[in-house]
This record gives sequence, C-alpha cells and structure tokens, in this order.
Amino acid sequence: MMKGNKGTPRAILLLAALMLVLSLLAGCGGNNNNGGAAGESNASGTESTAAPDTAASPEAPEEAVKVRLQLKWVPQAQFAGYFLAKDKGYYAEEGLEVEILPGGPDIVPEQQVAGGTADIGVDWVASLLTSQEQEMPLVQIAQIFQKSGLVLVSKKEAGINGPADLKGKKVGNWMGGNEFEVLALFDKYKLDSNKDLNFTKQGFTMDQFLGGEIDAASAMTYNEYQVVLESGIAAGELNVIDMNDEGVAMLEDNLFANRDWLEDNKETAAKFVRASLKGWKDAIADPEAAVDSVMKLAEEGSTSREHQLTMMTEVAKLIQPEGFDPAKLGYTDAAAFQQTADIALKFGVIKEAANIEEAYTNEIVELAAQ
Repeated sequence: MMKGNKGTPRAILLLAALMLVLSLLAGCGGNNNNGGAAGESNASGTESTAAPDTAASPEAPEEAVKVRLQLKWVPQAQFAGYFLAKDKGYYAEEGLEVEILPGGPDIVPEQQVAGGTADIGVDWVASLLTSQEQEMPLVQIAQIFQKSGLVLVSKKEAGINGPADLKGKKVGNWMGGNEFEVLALFDKYKLDSNKDLNFTKQGFTMDQFLGGEIDAASAMTYNEYQVVLESGIAAGELNVIDMNDEGVAMLEDNLFANRDWLEDNKETAAKFVRASLKGWKDAIADPEAAVDSVMKLAEEGSTSREHQLTMMTEVAKLIQPEGFDPAKLGYTDAAAFQQTADIALKFGVIKEAANIEEAYTNEIVELAAQ
C-alpha cells in the first residue's frame, strides 16, 4: 500500500496547477467586448444576449394624418378659424397635418371632395343639396355659420323702406346659386321677378350700385356691405333688408365630407372639427390674431387689413349670433336646415325634397365635443 501512494503529492500539484490555469482563462472572459454584456458566455457555454436598454430609446411619434380642406373662396376672414387653428398648432395637437386649399370662381368644393382632391369642403348648404341630388357621396358634418349674411342694400333716396317697395325697382344679385333667398323674398311679398321688377345679374364689385345702375344690390354683411361703407356712404344713408329678419334665410358656410372617406375616418373628422371650432372661438375672441393669419395668405394688394378686421367682426356675428350658446358651435339646427331645403325645393335648386336624415349629421360634432 505504501508503494501505491508514492506519486500522490505530484498528482496533487499537477491538479492544482491545472485548476489555476483554468481559473485564469475564465477570468479573461473569452470576448473582445469591453462592455462585458453582449456575447457573454453562460454556464452551459452558449452565448447570451443582454436585454436592450428601452429607457434610452423612446417610441417614435406617430405619423400625422393628412387632411385636405377645400375652401369656397380665396383666403379671407370668412375662413379665419381654419387658418388660426393651423397657425396655433391645434390641428397638430390632434395628430393632423392639414392642407388648406384656396377656392375661387372656377372651383366647386363639392366636386373637389366628391372626386377625392379634398377630404372636407366649405360651401353653402344650397350648393351641397344640389350636389347630393346629383348623387355625389357627400354629407354635412358641421354648420359653421348659424345665420345668413345676405342682405339687400339700397340708398335711402331710392325709397326702398321695405321688401314691398322693391316693386318697379332694379334689383341685383350675383346669380349662379346665390339668388334663391332673394327669390324667396320676392315670393313672400307676391312680387314676380319677371314682371313686377327688374331682377338683374350683379358683378362681384359694388360698382353698379355705387354708380346708380341698380337700385338695390345683394351684399354680404361681412364683405360687399362693408365695401359700400368704405366708399364713403354712411350707414344712415342706407336701407337694408335682412334675409334672417324676413324669414327667408338659407344656411351658408358649412363643413361637409366625402361619405366614403368619412366611413373610415370618423375619428379623424372629429379631431378636425374639434381643432377648427377651437380656432373659430379664438378668432372670435381675438380678431387681430385671426387677421394676422389671414394676411399671411391673402394675395398682395387684393385686400387691406382694415377690411379683413371688419369682415372678421361681421363673420363672428354669423357664427355666434347674439344669445347663441357657444357650446352649440358647429351643430346643425334641424329647423334652419329644413327651411333651407324647403326654399331650395320651391325655387328649383333641387327637383325633389331633400332626404334630411342623410343630408347632414351632428354625430361628428358630438364626437368632437367629447
């Protein structure tokens, strides 16, 4: 037995040396990554990967949803709420990237929206009703102007103290879809536009009226009427027939959308309406800021800041009339819409009674209010 144990100390020394070498090799780690995290070997000899540092990599912001708004006319205070909403970042806050497309005499907003060039449009309700009858897939989603801005203005010397006095006079209107409230006024007072008076086409300036070529001219309270005052004629020298007072008013500036687009984009539409109404509220409260936004886009030399300030003041009276609940901004009033549709039917704007239930919806405004 003693002979058999003779080599034991040497074996122990060899084993100890081997363990020391293995320990030194393990300490080297076997990788070239000084960070010591990635590529680290585990007990089984397989390479493990450390979890990524999520705190150092914030989520990328969602891409903004693009919305194209088609205006009825060129940039002016009539549309200030949309310009201000964009300038103040209200659309961006809703995750929207809004492109505002200017209108003009050769642009029909309904055609632009129905054809997909724009997603949402601004126009008068009578024009929308006509397009709906032509089976364009359109639906009204908000009513911005709660009152009509159309009046008939005459100089006091013409002796037109009321609608009945229009008999035998020369009365102007731009025609092309703008004449139906005036025709309804004639009808109310039993005036035949072909026999009892001279109903004539009016230019887009007020030159005919100022030059005495027509006795009573059509005018928007926020535009042409102000042009007359700016020409030097005092308000006290004029008589005004207001379509709202006469009960023949038709709803004007609204927001409408392509029905097919809306079906898949109700939330986007609600965000757009919410931001737009916020812009309109600010425009009414701060006309100066509203006009700042307008003048950035108005064609140079086409208008003045003073004219746009006056326009904004008058537009505010149509959007939020005296006594109107601001919480109802954007809502479509059923009675006012019905009156507009009835006048449109009576004077041939549409050939069949409008399907009111499908013509407009308050659903989007209600979603926007949430």
